[in-house]
Amino acid sequence: MKKYFGFSKLIGLSLFILILFALAGCSSTQKEETDKTDKTGVEDTAVVIDTKFGEVKITEQPKRIVALGWGDAETALSLGVEPVGASDWLALGGDGVGPWLEGAYENSPTIIGTMELDYEQIAALEPDLILDVKSSGDEERYKRLSEITTTVGVPEGGENYITSMEDQVRMIAKAIGKVEEGEKLLKEVDAAFEKAANENPEFADKTIVVGAYDANGFGAYVEGDARIDFATSLGFKTKDEIEALDEGNFYIKVADEQLELLDADLTVIMPIWVDPSEITNNELFQKIPSVVDGRSIILDANTANAFSMGTVPALLWTIENLTPQFKEVLENGK
Repeated sequence: MKKYFGFSKLIGLSLFILILFALAGCSSTQKEETDKTDKTGVEDTAVVIDTKFGEVKITEQPKRIVALGWGDAETALSLGVEPVGASDWLALGGDGVGPWLEGAYENSPTIIGTMELDYEQIAALEPDLILDVKSSGDEERYKRLSEITTTVGVPEGGENYITSMEDQVRMIAKAIGKVEEGEKLLKEVDAAFEKAANENPEFADKTIVVGAYDANGFGAYVEGDARIDFATSLGFKTKDEIEALDEGNFYIKVADEQLELLDADLTVIMPIWVDPSEITNNELFQKIPSVVDGRSIILDANTANAFSMGTVPALLWTIENLTPQFKEVLENGK
């Protein structure tokens, strides 16, 4: 019996050791699978955004956003997210937004510079995401911002502030986890433009020049700029003579001896940091055929700002407020 009992103990011990190895193997396998799942989970949930500077990966929902690009803050706001810091490109004051977004902030943002940035001020806001989607596309600027935190810069071909409204909305919506909301906004804008164009068929194939006047004189916007996109969405056509002068920017200078370039079926001029009377009193401007015939508009401050901003809320406001002016001038002009 003792011999049998000893043998039984040996068998039991062997089985016990085998079970321990089996359990250890299961534990190891489970750990490997868990590690793999965790890693795969991060990869699967990471948001990847293509930019001029390569892919930008966002692995966590951003909570403190600094919006620096032209209209980036307004785009984030229209998607329901308040930046903690924002650039006021049009010197609107207050929260840096116009009447089309009045009261949109519950907590006012820290207002930051535009082209000349205070990088220490930005870092002090402790952002976990910086938006610079519609900006100069300067590589040094991007590198310095990226040293602070994850930065979404301009898309490929978006240098010199020519990022389209659609790209701006989609990139920002993706970065902040609001893709569906972004597509909804774009559909809202498309529907508003379609409605306005259908209600004003007389705009179709009419030529338009959208220009500006500042301390340096006159200029005109070209295709790729939000103001021109607005006009063409209503059915207007741009002038080939102006487009031929485009050198890859959104704006061309027009010398005094070339002011007839501003002539079109409809001429729209924005005062930039000047009194509108400087335009109306300009003798050379007064000789432009469309001005003589009463087919020109000099925009007021709010309309000019909304027209220039080109964000979804600004566009919707401009469609409602500027389109009737276009109609009136074309009807009453010679």
